[in-house]
Amino acid sequence: MFASLSLGLNVTMKKLKKGVTPGPFIETVLFERTRIDDHEHYAFSLPAIKSLSKLDLHPKVTFFVGENGSGKSTMLEAIAIANGLNAEGGSRNMVFATRESHSQLHKILRLRRYHALIPDAWFMRAESLFNVATEIENLGVQGSYGDRSLHEQSHGEAFMSLVENRFSQGLYFLDEPEAALSPQRQLEFLVVMHRLLKKDSQLVIATHSPIIMSYPDALIYSFGEHGVKPTLYKETEHYRVTRSFLESPERMLAHLLH
Repeated sequence: MFASLSLGLNVTMKKLKKGVTPGPFIETVLFERTRIDDHEHYAFSLPAIKSLSKLDLHPKVTFFVGENGSGKSTMLEAIAIANGLNAEGGSRNMVFATRESHSQLHKILRLRRYHALIPDAWFMRAESLFNVATEIENLGVQGSYGDRSLHEQSHGEAFMSLVENRFSQGLYFLDEPEAALSPQRQLEFLVVMHRLLKKDSQLVIATHSPIIMSYPDALIYSFGEHGVKPTLYKETEHYRVTRSFLESPERMLAHLLH
């Protein structure tokens, strides 16, 4: 892991000398616990987060996986906010808010960066895509997101349209993108991810999808009672449960339903 991070830094420095702004952008997330105001706040009590001192990110893709309530989305959200992005999603130019519900975790984060210049950044939340689409219309920049209003498309179509038309070279945070995507669309999303990474982007993704987390050049962090630990793809619970079910759905259903 550290060797790949060093390799990414060397590539970055070479490109910087040529006058471009490539990824990766974040090397490490540091947790400064002396800045905690409320130790009873839920984010600081999560088993996966309460003992963290730092989290290294992969130069290309970092996946956060774990059960619901494990803290993976809370962590993703906090890193996105620490990068100056809106808690409800969108680009750095979007400051809309409907209901403040994000944690205080971002307040104690310090980001160790490869360099300060980030050409583009986005925080994508599947559940707030409607609000993002509305803000895009309010800003009058619909033309940058395809030839149809995102509101006139299905959830999955709008998500893919946004990623394909708006994302280019930058730092992108995605929270459970599979919520908007069918299995076939998830395969298409892997292709889009690969194109973005060829443009020197860096992605951080919280996901339950064994399809999406299969991307080969990535680091997977498992969130749970044990804390946060790097894990191999085929050792994730998501892969093992899905494989077990698909190998014998009848046997699994008989066990579950009787």
